[in-house]
Amino acid sequence: MPIRVLPDFLINQIAAGEVVEKPASVVKELVENALDAGADQIIIDVVDGGRTMISVIDNGKGMGKDDLANCILRHATSKLPNDDLLNINFMGFRGEALPSIASVSDMGIDTNNGKEDNGWFLDAKTGEIKPSDWETGTRIRVANLFAKTPARLKFLHTDKAEMLAVVDTVKRLAMARVDVGFVLNNKWRFPKNQNLLERVISIMGEDVRGQMLEVNAFSSSADMKLHGYISNPVLRRASSVDQYLFVNGRPVKDKVLVTALRAAYMDVMHAREFPLCALYLELPSHHVDVNVSPSKTEVHFLEPSHVRAFIIKSLREVLSKTLNQNVQNSVTINNENFHIPLTQACFNPHSEGSFFNAKHFVAEPDVSHKNSRIEQINVVQNVSNESEFDLPLGRVIGQLNDKYILAENAAGLVIVDQHAAHERITYEKLRKHEIKTQPLLTPIVIKLRPEEVESVLMISDELKQCGLNIDAFGDNAIAIFEKPADWDLNWDVCFKEISDEIRVNGHSSKIQEKLHLKLANFACHHSVRAGRRLNMAEMNAILRDVEKTERGGECNHGRPVYQVVPVSELDLRFERG
Repeated sequence: MPIRVLPDFLINQIAAGEVVEKPASVVKELVENALDAGADQIIIDVVDGGRTMISVIDNGKGMGKDDLANCILRHATSKLPNDDLLNINFMGFRGEALPSIASVSDMGIDTNNGKEDNGWFLDAKTGEIKPSDWETGTRIRVANLFAKTPARLKFLHTDKAEMLAVVDTVKRLAMARVDVGFVLNNKWRFPKNQNLLERVISIMGEDVRGQMLEVNAFSSSADMKLHGYISNPVLRRASSVDQYLFVNGRPVKDKVLVTALRAAYMDVMHAREFPLCALYLELPSHHVDVNVSPSKTEVHFLEPSHVRAFIIKSLREVLSKTLNQNVQNSVTINNENFHIPLTQACFNPHSEGSFFNAKHFVAEPDVSHKNSRIEQINVVQNVSNESEFDLPLGRVIGQLNDKYILAENAAGLVIVDQHAAHERITYEKLRKHEIKTQPLLTPIVIKLRPEEVESVLMISDELKQCGLNIDAFGDNAIAIFEKPADWDLNWDVCFKEISDEIRVNGHSSKIQEKLHLKLANFACHHSVRAGRRLNMAEMNAILRDVEKTERGGECNHGRPVYQVVPVSELDLRFERG
């Protein structure tokens, strides 16, 4: 069969299959064009989920007659100042959106650039341009989407489902540009020049207020900047719906960023839960290729491992901020200073055969059960009324149900989950301790395909930090020469999973996740349990250690360690308002 040059209308419909997947894709392309035109107010109206009508009105600079005629030509764009495809500083740039949309709908454009005597109207179906009374900016109306391609129309979801996709698209664009006002169907409104945190709250919901942590980090070489907000680990979602990620102002759903976000929360959130975020990564345009897919939701980084490491480090630093960096490792009882390491009062040691060294944890005899409850009251009365009160978690006033530590600070009543608190303390101590490794007299050999061997060797340095010393064993296998002590896994399955993950994502966190799980389980089983009665010294030690422990606000499963009940709330409950 001879090679056939396809007609323009078919070429446009093929391009539409890449660019215009659904009504939300149309909204995205049109709003991005409005942003590139300098608009600071954009009004979007969608009827029947977008299949009947999509209208986007902006107050941007508009177009003259000549530009209007060119805007529906394929590969015509005002977004590329030269021939360098890596020097792209606009939202849209491919020059395919408008002709592609026109090929599968009835599209009309009203525009006015303010430099000519009148505005202009373009009927994309006929190409006819005539004067109009449109005063400023641009309005694009897309009617009967996919009517010209019925096969595509039947693959649309229900109107409500398509509308939800449109709402999500507008939210992501609104999060990208807080300086721009957005109105969708006169129902979703985001005012221009809105404070970023307020826009985060308006888009994610009121439950995030007071629960977002600010991020503002620079790479050591100052070539990257990361700013925005991430959620306190106790605030999470069942899906990634409230994860908003941006690269140089462009909304993306990039695997490098998504997996870096997951890795940063590994120690504080369950794997089946998702943190919230609005994160903005900025880096030189020549370090990232946004010309990857027509939808422009994926990017290629010049150095993806460098980007990932920077994001993980930046987010972990925010998550690891302690309650009070200046807290001294001491408590005051009867006006005397006593150094009471929590591990000395409450920690159960592990055997020498552990996969990490726990020799520095020394268990002292547990005397908490020797104290009678009258004796506990005397201790409460003798605790200093000054020093602990001013600390973040305050002074201990008692224990509830042998499960919760009750304390008082300047804000009100502090309730601490004793198991969650000690679990976090123990986990952080173990995480910072050197992993005890076991050299193998006979290496463990895992047979893999050559491409799997190459992919695993890419992260050999990372594996070594986790206690695994590996190297190639011929072309079709790798050998483990050293591994964490007392740690036996199904290595064949494990390394095949690592290889698969690397080849898909460019990296793997499989071993780090298994190490985290091992540490987390150990910390859980060797921490103070609910139901154990503690004396005042032990409770004070827990509070003071929580205050200086990284990620002390939640256990390694993401559960809250403490809650504060303000005095004002107590006053309301007792009608003292």
